[in-house]
Amino acid sequence: MLACDFFVAVTPGFRLLYVFVIMEVGSRRIVQCNVTAHPTAEWTLQQFREIVSGEKPYRSLIRDRDSIYSPQLDSALMAMGLGILKTPYRAPQANAYCERLVGTVRRECLDYLIPLNERHLRRTLKLWVDHYNNGRPHASLGPGIPDPAGDLPQETSSCCIPQGCRVVAQPILSGLHHEYRLARCAG
Repeated sequence: MLACDFFVAVTPGFRLLYVFVIMEVGSRRIVQCNVTAHPTAEWTLQQFREIVSGEKPYRSLIRDRDSIYSPQLDSALMAMGLGILKTPYRAPQANAYCERLVGTVRRECLDYLIPLNERHLRRTLKLWVDHYNNGRPHASLGPGIPDPAGDLPQETSSCCIPQGCRVVAQPILSGLHHEYRLARCAG
């Protein structure tokens, strides 16, 4: 199941930039995040074309009743095999997964910077989405990571680092966040 939503970011020149996010509800993984100054139904459909390829059988999409979602967009999405679940009017809690994601993007990323332009916002969000999907623990996943990687042990005792490993910190967004991973010791 997918969920999607738009939200806005404001540049120093008070220009509105629209951010479109699509998340996989079960894994909490962000599968698409893009920015535009002028969202259209065709642009939005292209975002779905990039992720709904048939490799993963997505069956349904939760979306609000924004006017950007035209009947033509809905019919194109249904042709891709997605069932459309529209939230009730004035009920943002009906798309709670995406609303929570938008709040997280704001709290963890956009509250600390003002995007200069579309390119700057897109680059910043790409770094943050990589962190969100690959390094940020999610309490709803037990706490897990949507896309865990690596051949190192993921779960260890709370007081012991496995022998032959060390903890490595990697700054994200110029040190706004850090990811901590186990790395094999050289030697």
